[in-house]
Amino acid sequence: MSSHIAQDCRWHASAVVLVSTLAAALLAACQTTPPAPPAPAAPVAAPPPIKTLTLARYERVGIDALPRIAPADLAGAWPAWRASCRAFERHAGRRALWQAPCDASAALDAPDAASILAFIGTHFDAWRLRAETREDNGAGAEPRVIGVAERGRITGYYEPLLAGSRVRDARFSVPLHRRPDDLLIVDLASLYPELAGKRVRGRLVDSPQGKRVLPYFARSELDASALKGYELVWVDDAIEAFFLQIQGSGRVQFADGAQVRVGYADTNGHPYKSIGRVLIERGELSFEQASMQGVQAWARANPGKLGALLNENPSYVFFRELPVGDPTAGPVGALNVALTPGYSLAGDPQYVPLGAPVIIETEHPTTKAPLTRLALVQDTGGAIRGPIRFDFFWGFGRAAGEHAGRQRHEVSAWLLLPKGVTPEAALASR
Repeated sequence: MSSHIAQDCRWHASAVVLVSTLAAALLAACQTTPPAPPAPAAPVAAPPPIKTLTLARYERVGIDALPRIAPADLAGAWPAWRASCRAFERHAGRRALWQAPCDASAALDAPDAASILAFIGTHFDAWRLRAETREDNGAGAEPRVIGVAERGRITGYYEPLLAGSRVRDARFSVPLHRRPDDLLIVDLASLYPELAGKRVRGRLVDSPQGKRVLPYFARSELDASALKGYELVWVDDAIEAFFLQIQGSGRVQFADGAQVRVGYADTNGHPYKSIGRVLIERGELSFEQASMQGVQAWARANPGKLGALLNENPSYVFFRELPVGDPTAGPVGALNVALTPGYSLAGDPQYVPLGAPVIIETEHPTTKAPLTRLALVQDTGGAIRGPIRFDFFWGFGRAAGEHAGRQRHEVSAWLLLPKGVTPEAALASR
């Protein structure tokens, strides 16, 4: 074999080996299992919910910076102020705090407007109320201030008169209920001192794990069987009975003309939800139409839908019977004194001390004229929550109801406290 033939044979042999190697590599590549897909990324934890916090800001201002109050309204507020002083006397912490201005006012017999203004300037400091809103993202950072409001919201309430009966019949078929015996009040302050004043309602039930406390029944669960035997009186109008619960007290007149007062006894502990707002959200009423009178008109036009609408508000109020007493005086409020029509307010005791004088600047609900009053925070309410949130007591009867039902206005407020007493110190004495 010549050298050329030998070289060709070696070339061919090398080529065969190379082709075989490439073929094997390609075959191996075709038979190789594809790589496993990447493991799914670990789920990203949802950010903690953002909480909105409302705090009060108190700015001390000079007495001369307060809005001007008409002389008649200064004189009208004086009996309400003296009623607060009588309530302070029965409470050791409040008595010490308010003693100086109360003792000084006891020496003033029916003072005129000038004397009342001089009294305020001598014995009180004024604090402008503001509402600060913060966002807390739950991540440990300091909550972020997102707004400060100088005006809040004021509504109105009154003492209605309902027609009623001691016994149920075809006309009087809507019950007002006494406080049921199985309603428990759990005071959380004994376990958590920071929750002083916070109480929850519940009921005791048997379970496989033993006795447990569950939330009390919501309105929709309080049917006739759940409250059988706790009927206080019977009235003739379901929507009037509902608004009586919102007002917290009222009078019931029987066929013989006799009247009794029904006062707030307790609640089932569920949060209040406005049925007027429900009707607005459904598009059945506009905001302007959703006054008490507007909701009552809707109820009478839609009797078949009323029960379901009322159940949208899970809160339910229980009553106790009281003597009428002085028919010109209002019902007894949370301060345990009779409310003074036009000069008593319900406020949030978390931000405004119960019994304290407050100057409000708002609008009259029916005349639209400016309304500036010195009034006393002598009541509370389930829907009255916030630093600048008040309910204005208009008095008894239909005329008072006309004002109260239409009051949904902005309000500015100034808190009056004894000289040298801060809002924080006053709130600590409650």
